[in-house]
Amino acid sequence: MRLVVLGPPGAGKGTQARRLVELFGVPQLSTGEMLRAAVADGTDLGRAVRAMMDRGELVPDEVVNQMVSARIDRDDCRNGFILDGYPRTVEQAAALTAMLDGKGTKLDAVIALKLDRDVLIERMAKRVADTLAAGGTVRSDDNPETFARRLEEYGQTAGPLLDYYRRRGELISIDGMQGMEAVTRNIAKRLGGASSDPDG
Repeated sequence: MRLVVLGPPGAGKGTQARRLVELFGVPQLSTGEMLRAAVADGTDLGRAVRAMMDRGELVPDEVVNQMVSARIDRDDCRNGFILDGYPRTVEQAAALTAMLDGKGTKLDAVIALKLDRDVLIERMAKRVADTLAAGGTVRSDDNPETFARRLEEYGQTAGPLLDYYRRRGELISIDGMQGMEAVTRNIAKRLGGASSDPDG
């Protein structure tokens, strides 16, 4: 099973990806973890990535695409993978399609979690309150203003990205407003049937 999980910040992408890992027995691939691993390994690529990050630069698509391609070639991805946090743009999506074509394979589906903006902001506020109540440390970007800006940025790139996968017949839209387990059940059910989303 080769999947991409998409959704706005706070939608539970990571949680659903981990549940799908258990369901299908394939690895979850996070570009953030790939970047950190490359830096830790001290490879040529890792040193280049570290230099970019130290300068506060975004890692270019070509580098990210190269890392994803190399990761997909590893033995544990032979039966599939779940991409979390990639692709983020139509350009990355097109590169992923071309990359998989070159490997003689393709995505089984792209899972898009759909949630109401106000609910996401409420969830973020509750997460902050729970973290503080437990004596934990809250991330500096976990405040309503910054979170709302992150949602807006996601919305600007998500529309074209979802359209790209909808046109390819690979998109499955899932109501993320349900409980966590209901969302997982719904994804599993949809993956067992058609791999397209006729009603968007």
